[in-house]
Order: sequence, then structure tokens, then C-alpha cells
Amino acid sequence: MRRQVTAAVAAAFVMVVAAGCGTPAGTDGDLSDDWRPMAQAEQFSPKAGECHTISEPTAYLTSYAPVDCANTHLVETFHVGTFTGALTARTSPPKVESATMRSTFADCDTRAKQFVGGDWRDARLSVQVAPASPAGWAGGARWYRCDIFEVDEVNGPNGESDAAIQRLGSLRDALAKRSGLLLSCMNEDKWGMLRPVACTTGHQFEYAGTWTAPDRSWGDATRDEASVHSACRAVIARFAKVPVDAKLPYRTGTAYRFPNRLLWERGDRGIRCYYWSGGTSVKRSIAGGGTAVLPVR
Repeated sequence: MRRQVTAAVAAAFVMVVAAGCGTPAGTDGDLSDDWRPMAQAEQFSPKAGECHTISEPTAYLTSYAPVDCANTHLVETFHVGTFTGALTARTSPPKVESATMRSTFADCDTRAKQFVGGDWRDARLSVQVAPASPAGWAGGARWYRCDIFEVDEVNGPNGESDAAIQRLGSLRDALAKRSGLLLSCMNEDKWGMLRPVACTTGHQFEYAGTWTAPDRSWGDATRDEASVHSACRAVIARFAKVPVDAKLPYRTGTAYRFPNRLLWERGDRGIRCYYWSGGTSVKRSIAGGGTAVLPVR
């Protein structure tokens, strides 16, 4: 009897196993062709239109936390470009403050003017290039961010402050119409800081335009004050529509602001030039006023 039961159980087991080896309806029995292919790995890249609460000009993934530009932020990415040519063969990203980045900064400079709808140097704005981090570069990243940000006119004439300040809202088309960001008439306060005032209010300074300095070291450029004042006098003459001649130094005083040293080394050569009344209180803009507003003194 025991042998018969064992045989029956064995027979049942064989039948169950055999049933389990069958092909279920709707399948072909081939497991190897039913796996979906894995998605291709994607290299991290930032996006234009993002704003950031960190203003450092190197984009580390660990600190990448974009915010809505309607919220408080420091910098806004308006373009993401790609390094090309010999730069792509480097084993590490080019240093932000290096001659290698000059052409990249020039690209961001041009695009910034298009983005804000005017020359960003005519306003309390600044531009920087932010390349991928060394780790990202090693992983194949070859992108760079073009960032724009608002600055405070804090250090007065001949000063050099270009630190980003907090703001709300995108800078897209910010200069396409009259904007409070635009530089105009100003007074120097007791701390040596320039503060905007209405041009019909007594003032001593007025922004006249920007001079693009030659490409040389920041130290050499800042020490050559005579050349900068001379170049700015010509900028003021065009702004006021007076002759650039031997009488010009007797018509206007000059003041100027360099980009700070880091921005200079990143490629910014724009020196902002200001008319200076020499201490007299002026109650109108000198723009287009000719010799009537800038007589020989």
C-alpha cells in the first residue's frame, strides 16, 4: 500500500510540474525580447529661464536649486551655450577669470543686450559666465551659463562694486522701455555712495555712457587714470553734443566706475563714465544740451 501511495503522489507531482512548464496564453516563451531598452544616460545641463539664489560663477550640481524668477533670487540664466573647438579637449573647464573665457563672455555680453532690450551697462546690471564644475566637465559636460544680475550703485565714482543683490522678477526686456534700473542723475552721499535722484533735483553726477577699455591687466588699466578720464570726456561730449576739442576739459568734470577686478578678469571691459559738475548743483540733464549746458568754465 505504501508503494502505491508514493507512486500516485509522484505521478501527481510530475503532472503539476509538466503543467507549469507550459506557455501561458498570449506569450511566446522568449523572455529575452520582452525587456524594454534602458533610457540613454543624460548629462546634466541647466536651462535658460531659471533663476538662482547662489551667485557663484561655477555651476556645481550639488548646489543646483533653481527657483521661480518671480521669487527672490540673485542671478538669472538667460542663455546656455556650448564650448566648441579646442576648449572641448581640455581635461578641466577653463578658469572663469582667464583669457580663455574672453570670447565666451563676449557671447554672453551680446546675448544679454538682446535679452534685456538695451545695453545692460546703461543700467544697474552685470553679466557673468558660469561654466560646468570640474566634476561635470570630467563627466562630459561642455556647457556654460550666461547669467545676468542686478547690482547696487554703492561705491561711488571710481569705485568697483558689482555684487549681485536680491531682486524679484525676470530681467527679460527690462530695458525695452523706461526703467528704474537705468543709470541717470545721481548724488554722492556721505558714505561716498552714488544714489539716483530726479534730474530736475539738484545733483552733481550724471551717467553719460560706457567706454570699452583696451584689453590689458586690471592693475595697468586702473592706474592709468589720465587715459580713462580723457576717454570719458569724449563719451560725455557725445552725450551732451559738444565738440571734442581742447576746450572740452574746461566744460566738464569726469568720474568713472570700473567693473570689479573679478569681472574685469572675466572679460568685462566696459567702464561707465559720468559727467561731474565739479561741485555745482545742476537741475537738468546735460543730454543733448550742447554748449549751453556745458559752457567753458
